[in-house]
Amino acid sequence: MSPRTKPPAVVAELGRPETAEETAARKAQNTANHRNRQTVNNLVYSLIATVALVAVIVLVVPRGNPTASTPPVDYAAVAQQAQGSEPDRLVVPQLPSGWKSNSAELRTKTSDGVDAWYIGLLTPKGQYIGIVQGFDANDSWVADQVNRTRIAGTREIDGVKWDVYDNRSAGSGAGNVAYALATTAGKSTVVVFGTASGDEFATAASALTDQLHTLGSPTPGGK
Repeated sequence: MSPRTKPPAVVAELGRPETAEETAARKAQNTANHRNRQTVNNLVYSLIATVALVAVIVLVVPRGNPTASTPPVDYAAVAQQAQGSEPDRLVVPQLPSGWKSNSAELRTKTSDGVDAWYIGLLTPKGQYIGIVQGFDANDSWVADQVNRTRIAGTREIDGVKWDVYDNRSAGSGAGNVAYALATTAGKSTVVVFGTASGDEFATAASALTDQLHTLGSPTPGGK
């Protein structure tokens, strides 16, 4: 052995110097371990970067109550555009402040063959009331609007008599038709339905009184 050549180092685990093959295997394993650690680190860094990006988006994008930010629907304007297409004028309730509409449409070419003017309302107490005016409607159409609820009696509001459909005892099973009122004037059958209280139903029904009398003498129920 040359005096300048160092003897192979003794590996503690082996108790002897490594062979060339063992040295190569050890270096290869160390390289693999290093690469694995780098991969894990990269994944961790990527995850941190993703979380940080999501946090920035959450902070930057404006948030709020979708219902509160949605502008009310001008159902009077929608009705004005559709007037004249049906045998009766479309009803347009004049409601006090605090009420707003989230939907208004004239439904034609329906599966039941009855054209209908619909207004969806949110009451000042945050409840829902729908007003639907069916043209040349039949009893089957009325039954569909009141969720097949039986007539519970009649109610006179502001001089107009309405059939009453009270499904509030069904709880959540009543859906959006916990309570309903129905009357007929001219060729129109008007149904007021929803989840609101009795006084808010009275307000909605009263807002239709003058227009119902214009259409004809209101009578409870369908034809």
